[in-house]
This record gives sequence, structure tokens and C-alpha cells, in this order.
Amino acid sequence: MNSEPPSDRRYLETHEWARREGDTVRVGITAFIRNELGEIVFVELPSVGETVEAGDPFGVIESVKSISDLYAPISGDVRAVNGELTDTPALLNDDPFGDGWMLEIEPAAESGFDELLPPEAYGSRIT
Repeated sequence: MNSEPPSDRRYLETHEWARREGDTVRVGITAFIRNELGEIVFVELPSVGETVEAGDPFGVIESVKSISDLYAPISGDVRAVNGELTDTPALLNDDPFGDGWMLEIEPAAESGFDELLPPEAYGSRIT
């Protein structure tokens, strides 16, 4: 799996990604952290309608190696959650930048999206 960060999204230092999708922002984890964690076996995500704050934990991911918090890249309301991850967390193992997306957030007025790391800056931190 290619761990090069896609250029169509922004990143957190904690290895979450955010990509604009019309009126929402789709969120997931990077291939880099997926490789570091090992096989993902469990994911806990917020419910639709919850509010998340940029930089605060929004969920938990468990791998064969550890349990880690997931951090919101932006502030806003959760509009969609990838329910497939509950039954099939292995989607994150195979496709963290695609089918393994976690949630979609309707950004708050001051969401913080523009303050996220561009791909080049994130890529230089993981090499």
C-alpha cells in the first residue's frame, strides 16, 4: 500500500486527514499511521449529530499493538459516519484513504480547515 499522502486533502500531526466533499469534510486516518499501528481490529466513532472540536478526540481505534484516540481535524457537526467500519474495521487496513473513511463533518464557521497541514508539510514529517 502506498503511504504517500494524497494531495487532495489536509492533515493533522496526529495522522488524520480531511478532504472537502461539497458542503462537508470527510475524515480518516493516513496510511502511515495505519502501518505504524498494525492490523486494525476495532473502531469507535461518534454518532451522527454530535459536535466535534478541532484537536479534540472524536473516537478510538484499536490495533493488535495499541489503542489510540482519533482527533478531529476541524470543528463542526458530524453528518455521516462510515458504519461499515463497525463490522469491518479491516477496511482501514486495506484502504485508509478511500473505503476506510471514518466520518463527514459539516464545518463550523471557524472550522480550522485552512490551518491543517498541506500534503507536502505532512509528508516531510513522516519521511
